[in-house]
Amino acid sequence: MSTIFSKIIAGELPADVVYEDDKALAFRDIHPVAPTHVLVIPKREIVNIGESVEDDAELLGHLMIVAGRVAKLENLTDFRVVTNSGAGAGQSVFHLHLHVIGGRSLSWPPG
Repeated sequence: MSTIFSKIIAGELPADVVYEDDKALAFRDIHPVAPTHVLVIPKREIVNIGESVEDDAELLGHLMIVAGRVAKLENLTDFRVVTNSGAGAGQSVFHLHLHVIGGRSLSWPPG
């Protein structure tokens, strides 16, 4: 399954990259909902958190660590990390991604 994120990972599409390592890529969302809105994606394709399996545990943990690094790089002390799983939850790109959102007060519930 190839998505727009697969093309960004492959360098076929541009992205404003904030962080990259051998397992993950973080880049600015093109439709931000806050002053800081960065997407953290695994370089290995996983459809969403609902489709993850036990073998994904280390990678999923790594993505959370990267989300924290991104927040520090963006000088955020208060921020939210969100992932949507399925179209009904708001997922529009079917490649797992974490939203790191901050830079303003965030209300609850979010949706």
